[in-house]
Amino acid sequence: MTALVLVLDTNVVLDLFVYEDPATVPLRAALAEPQTRWLTTAVMREELRRVLAYPQVVKRLNARALMADAVLASFDACAQLVDIAPKAPYTCKDADDQQFIDLAVAHRAALLSKDKAVLCMTKRLATLGVAVSRQWAPVAIQSTPTTA
Repeated sequence: MTALVLVLDTNVVLDLFVYEDPATVPLRAALAEPQTRWLTTAVMREELRRVLAYPQVVKRLNARALMADAVLASFDACAQLVDIAPKAPYTCKDADDQQFIDLAVAHRAALLSKDKAVLCMTKRLATLGVAVSRQWAPVAIQSTPTTA
């Protein structure tokens, strides 16, 4: 059996829990699998909490009769908190996205991001064992063997 280790940037999390983007249906299914581990940090969770207060996000939450606390509860139920990762060998042009890159590199995780500054690093991050994609695509993402 293989383990799938993921790091999701905040925009992907919003698509998953707030916007319910149809493109996230396969990701939602993957997250429901016991061999899938979505890694995050307390800092990433705090960023999500902050973003959930942005006016355009609040508007969407209200339209869906969804509370920010419910989104955070879904996040907490699916994500595994880990320590902040050391700085990766490559630096992202967008400092806010560096934490996602660092975590993905440290854990050789697949990184799902919609940020152009991250996506332009796809080839470089691949040399470090990190598959980068805009959305969950099982064929494109490499899995890591487990010892279970």
